[in-house]
Amino acid sequence: MTKVLIAGRIPEHALNILKNANLEVSVFDDSERLITKDELMKLIPDKDFLITPLSTPVDSETIDAGKNLKLIANFGAGFNNIDTDYAKQKGIPVTNTPKVSTVSTAEVTCGLIIGLAHRMMEGDHLMRTEGFSGWAPLFFLGTELKGKTLGIIGMGQIGQAVAKRMHAFDMNIIYTQRHQLDSETENKLGAKFVTQDDLIKQADVISIHRPATPDAHHMIDAEQFKQMKNSAVLINAARGPLINEAALLSALKNKDIAGAALDVYENEPEVDDGFKLLNNVVLTPHIGNATTEARNAMAEIVANNTVKVANGDKPLYVVNGVK
Repeated sequence: MTKVLIAGRIPEHALNILKNANLEVSVFDDSERLITKDELMKLIPDKDFLITPLSTPVDSETIDAGKNLKLIANFGAGFNNIDTDYAKQKGIPVTNTPKVSTVSTAEVTCGLIIGLAHRMMEGDHLMRTEGFSGWAPLFFLGTELKGKTLGIIGMGQIGQAVAKRMHAFDMNIIYTQRHQLDSETENKLGAKFVTQDDLIKQADVISIHRPATPDAHHMIDAEQFKQMKNSAVLINAARGPLINEAALLSALKNKDIAGAALDVYENEPEVDDGFKLLNNVVLTPHIGNATTEARNAMAEIVANNTVKVANGDKPLYVVNGVK
């Protein structure tokens, strides 16, 4: 019987699809922790398919241990946890779950922007601790977003979804990426194409929405923080390694920028304790696509791709060029 290993708990919807296709399914079902490499190495040798969350590394040694593998289906839009080049050498397609995270991640990003501007999380902490003595004209002032400039680095589906929502808040939208959007899309989003240097200098809010490719490692570093407005804030709901967190922490302490909101981290799940001491930083636990709707859609993709390959068909969303 064809065997599937799911290296972490995922929505039941996926399991039903796999079982209805008469596939034998094994799940690492510990709700308290992630699977270790040793555990994965022990479970994978007789499996035909691996479905893995993006938090689980799948390196060349693990791939070699899965000598029967016909597909590695990553539960997540990212796939930098997998040695995709080595999988390609072995003729194993690697798939991801793009597109379905767009709405959820955009909503979380917009929530972080609004919450940071109006000091909502900071205010929540105040009310849960010392409280306040009442309304006063100059008490706990935040910043309106109307008329401010939002700079989006990476104007793919998520970046465009953020632009659409924040344009409705009367923000000026500028963006940068390798290729300029067509004029119709720019007009619809109220967005203007600029260089990355100009975006960093002009934006009141900078939000990152590009993949963590090797050339983008630490794309926001000490030099960029020096170029930003000292009233600017930085949002990262994309990938942690895009920002040099040591440089970010220094910039926040030195007031080179006014604040930051992070949903992803350079050494995830570890978070530098220095960020936890600052009241102008919002920290969330990688919840960009943590909605029932998004996760069920992701589950459907990985399960359907597994069934496709089991039936001799080609999977969708192959990221390593294996046909």
